[in-house]
Amino acid sequence: MPTTVTKPPADAVPPPPKRTRGPKSARAGGQLHAGPIAYVILALFTVGSLFPLVWSAIAASRDNSRLAQSPPPFWFGSGLLDKLEVAWKDANLGEAFLNTTLVAGISAVTIVVLSTVAGFAFAKLRFRGRGALMLIVIGTMMVPPQLSVIPLYMMVAKLDWTDQLQAVIFPSLVSAFGVFFMRQYLLQALPDEIIEAARVDGASSWRVVWHVVFPAARPAMAVLGMLTFVQTWNDFLWPFLVLTQMGNPTVQVAIAGLGRGYTPDQSLIMAGALLGTLPLLLVFAIFGKQIVGGIMQGAVKG
Repeated sequence: MPTTVTKPPADAVPPPPKRTRGPKSARAGGQLHAGPIAYVILALFTVGSLFPLVWSAIAASRDNSRLAQSPPPFWFGSGLLDKLEVAWKDANLGEAFLNTTLVAGISAVTIVVLSTVAGFAFAKLRFRGRGALMLIVIGTMMVPPQLSVIPLYMMVAKLDWTDQLQAVIFPSLVSAFGVFFMRQYLLQALPDEIIEAARVDGASSWRVVWHVVFPAARPAMAVLGMLTFVQTWNDFLWPFLVLTQMGNPTVQVAIAGLGRGYTPDQSLIMAGALLGTLPLLLVFAIFGKQIVGGIMQGAVKG
């Protein structure tokens, strides 16, 4: 009996080929896992970043004679708490912490607010001379700050602000970098359609800034505030010129007065430097997650 072979229709679609399941990290939506080399590199960078802080604590727990020996000590001694107590009292660090927190806090808040408003104006508003004014703002960033020390000190002396905190606060209320930073962020993170919609709803310029610009710029504002706070906290040259250790010192001015004498006490200086660094570590430990999250949120928006 002859066999009949049935042919498939011409318009039949062949079945799709079977997909081979790859590793979990290669699938869409899968989580990437770092290899051992990545962990080794991260561990090396972590150790290198923590070494200055650990060495400061080790040096603060020893005395000058032990620090002068070779090889230097690589483990803690027994005098750390005593040196920290002496540095706290001799440098008047309690008042210095309050003064520096006040100066850094005011500078950070004013720079963030003014830079956000100015950055929004340069990024989204149309007015005559906008490009020229932005070039002038960028040009001020190229001037070394040391050139302004003498005229600024003459102005402070004429106002009789020497050894007063306003001599440090007022010169740091604005930042050209902050204006440029916020302008670049708002160019990408704030669509023009949102501003136009707010205008159609009858919102004024200040209402647009408060209800539209500030929420959209919150990630960049957090980053700029943190950078400004750290920079102001670590500022040394200008506070050292207009403030004294016995008057209204900041942390850096107070630490500069430690260990003075024919033979400076290096362990006491290291103890003061360690105390001056701990508040910054505490601030970043508390707000670091929010700041990193703000950076990632801004990156997704851009």
